Amino acid sequence: MPAIRRSTAAAAAVAALLAVTATGCGPSDDKAVAPGSSAAADQKGPGDGGLKLPKGMPTGIDGLKKWKDGGWNDWGDWARKASDFANPIIKDHWKADRLAKAKAAPEIGVNATGAGSGSADSDPEPQPVTAEQVARPYHQHMAPVGKIFFDSPKGPMVCSGTIVEDPAHPGKSNLVWTAGHCVHSGKQGGWMRNIVFVPSYNDNGVPMNQVGGTPSQQVTPYGRFWADWITTSGEWINMGSEETGNGGSAYDFAVLHVKPENGGAKSLQETVGAAAQVWFNAPSADGISSLDAFGYPAAPPYDGARMMNCPARPGRLVMQQGTPAMHRIGCTMTGGTSGGGWFVNRGGKLTLVSNTSISSNAHTWLAGPHLGPEAQRVFDGISRKFAGQ
Repeated sequence: MPAIRRSTAAAAAVAALLAVTATGCGPSDDKAVAPGSSAAADQKGPGDGGLKLPKGMPTGIDGLKKWKDGGWNDWGDWARKASDFANPIIKDHWKADRLAKAKAAPEIGVNATGAGSGSADSDPEPQPVTAEQVARPYHQHMAPVGKIFFDSPKGPMVCSGTIVEDPAHPGKSNLVWTAGHCVHSGKQGGWMRNIVFVPSYNDNGVPMNQVGGTPSQQVTPYGRFWADWITTSGEWINMGSEETGNGGSAYDFAVLHVKPENGGAKSLQETVGAAAQVWFNAPSADGISSLDAFGYPAAPPYDGARMMNCPARPGRLVMQQGTPAMHRIGCTMTGGTSGGGWFVNRGGKLTLVSNTSISSNAHTWLAGPHLGPEAQRVFDGISRKFAGQ
């Protein structure tokens, strides 16, 4: 795969600026990645101090600083393809004060009269369910849930995510489930940058205006975990829109493989002590009597400081004929909830059946994809990729 080789001096400058282990474009074993998905993984080349950077990476200190700060509007669509993804670890890039400044990811809203509302395959619009605060500390009550932070062309943003079990590494998963639009902006854009997962973020739920001054062990109780590989559906990349729900929303899911910012041998699941199962090809919405949606809503009236939950019974929402019916629930959570897990109790175990993708513009309901064969293909690909590691 094409890559830009730097001189030894240049590579040293890059390493000094980023203080990183570089993650670059996908290796020659892309066949291990599920067809129809996009992904990125570690790629180190010989020479150049072991550093190999993706095609199109900016040159010079000024360009690299721009990379670090997330601004790349004038770089075109270089970061759209799987082979162009890069997420080098930048130590201390996401300190507590910067985490607190991250805004909700662009909300994908749908008007009450928008796509899907008139479909005979969609259930009536649900009544809103007022979100409830999750008991604190979060690591004792909902440990697998956390926040995902990333830099977008619009600045630092936030979504929600869930640690999920990895069949290739029982009890030692490094996989995080979230929404596709939290890592890739769909048909009009490309990959986000500086993507990290923080489990049990703001463990004691202090107000956001106090988070910047709160000890790091309370804001990031388990540390920060950087994505070194990501898969999302090809349908989302080719169809998805960050501005409004459409047929791509039915495939708006993604899985991250992560590693700790400060290194260490323990997996994410071992560190946190919890992970959710994923139930693929679960019954459609009308076959699930109740579920609970979790996340960190960050758009008004919420501020992203607290984990919230909406218990509800799902209905069906078809955004576009020929695409799978989505789950839809009444819920007042807002932007920032995107990617947050929807759970059922299956055999006494916390089990993920969907994630937040879109909402009504009035914030009266949320919808998430049904995790069918496309989602399983994406998940299986990333699990196989790291099966031998």
